[in-house]
Amino acid sequence: MLIKSPSIFQAFARQKEEVEQKPLTRQQWINADRLVMLALFLSVIAGAIFFS
Repeated sequence: MLIKSPSIFQAFARQKEEVEQKPLTRQQWINADRLVMLALFLSVIAGAIFFS
C-alpha cells in the first residue's frame, strides 16, 4: 500500500487563494519592537560571555 508522505515543498507552495494581510496595529508594532530589542540585548550578553 502506498502512503503519500508530506513533502517539504508543500510548505513553500503558493496558497490556493490569496489572503490579504491586515496592516499591523500600533500595539503590535510596539510588541514586535520589544521582541527585537530583547533578542538583540540577549545576543549581546551571550556574545560578551562567549568571546570573553
